[in-house]
Amino acid sequence: MRFENLEVWRKAARLSADLYVHFADSREFGFRDQITRAGLSVPSNIAEGFERYSDREKAAFLNYAKGSAGELRTQLYIGIEIGYIDPELGHRWIREAHNISRMLYAMIKTIKGGA
Repeated sequence: MRFENLEVWRKAARLSADLYVHFADSREFGFRDQITRAGLSVPSNIAEGFERYSDREKAAFLNYAKGSAGELRTQLYIGIEIGYIDPELGHRWIREAHNISRMLYAMIKTIKGGA
């Protein structure tokens, strides 16, 4: 299977693109760079995992992606709290990142034989 066909990769890539567009004109360079890097890390690690040969490597990269999704959620919460992100938009992105995390967890569990 190609990573481009994975729903979780498509969702993560869309979220990453949304973050880049939203923060393109932000003058809060540190925050902008950190949140866009975390967002980009999720689909990038999914892709890298699916380009690996072994299930062990695939699961490891999916786990990295899941960790990045948690990092992203943290940054979204903080961005809302400090007024960098509209609460309605931020909570929508948090729900999407959480959904991606759940999808990744299910994939990891399946790869490791726990499904």
